[in-house]
Amino acid sequence: MKRYKNDPNLYFDYRDVKTLQRYIDSYGRIEPISKTGLSAKQQRQLAVAVKRARNIALLPFVSNS
Repeated sequence: MKRYKNDPNLYFDYRDVKTLQRYIDSYGRIEPISKTGLSAKQQRQLAVAVKRARNIALLPFVSNS
């Protein structure tokens, strides 16, 4: 999963739920930077995109696992 670190043009869109789900664990939490392998700027963009997707009900806040 650490393949995105070398891509400086990576952009997370809150409407792209399939990509965002890759960075969310089974409890609905955002994976830490040590697991995702993203840069700090990319991790912040990911967090903002996930939070926006949660607010408009594209992603759940908590999973039922």
